[in-house]
Amino acid sequence: MISVHDLGAGSVSGELVRFRHEFYRSLSRRADALFELTDAVLCAEGPVRSLPELSLLAEHRRSHGGLYAGLAHGRIDVDRLRDAILAGPLPRAADGRLVLAVDITCWFRPEAHTAPDRVMCHAYGRNRNQHLAIPGWPYSVVAALETGRSSWTAPLDIQRLVPGADTATVTAEQLRRVVTGLIARGHWQPGDREILIVADAGYDGPRLAFQLADLPVAALVRMRSDRVLRRSAPPPTPHTVGRPRRHGSEFGRAQLDFAG
Repeated sequence: MISVHDLGAGSVSGELVRFRHEFYRSLSRRADALFELTDAVLCAEGPVRSLPELSLLAEHRRSHGGLYAGLAHGRIDVDRLRDAILAGPLPRAADGRLVLAVDITCWFRPEAHTAPDRVMCHAYGRNRNQHLAIPGWPYSVVAALETGRSSWTAPLDIQRLVPGADTATVTAEQLRRVVTGLIARGHWQPGDREILIVADAGYDGPRLAFQLADLPVAALVRMRSDRVLRRSAPPPTPHTVGRPRRHGSEFGRAQLDFAG
């Protein structure tokens, strides 16, 4: 790691230097303190369990008082930081198309009774493989994926879900912001394949596709195991009394592949 003030003495070049400069410029208040705090978090060995310990690392050249002052009074220009992330190189699938994954991850805060805007987050496997509801902060994350067996992704956007928020609407707005940003920065050109959006069964695929219908995207969403599918309603029988049928007969997911 090098400091943005010591660029001439460093040998690092390329996208890392560009991003570090843009990240520094996105820190509108207490930039030096927040920048060194970020370096300390990245260079710490193991999980960060307390803030004062970060002030002891070589990357953080200020006292623990400066650390707390930076967190209390520092500010980040989120829009500029988003632009810096989207301007960098992105992983792609083997066919060259962009693949964006969206999911919700929770930061559990069961002991933070005074933390604002906590909601009940679902967790599995934390206690004898049981489903639990733990207070915390849910975050919607959009990441770019690549082909192959790899645990590396490129997070492009993150947004915290406030209590009472409509997850589908928030996700659609977040994806629209990311996709339009990618197009504006030349990652997608007319004639390219549609940007593929993948999501798990917690999302409503048809609704998500409808909300993003004006964008060059295709949605691939896992279907819920309890989802009921029906064929189109048959034509009404002549000389019958009563309301016509709205739906046809049921069919399973195995028949869905056959039906196209």
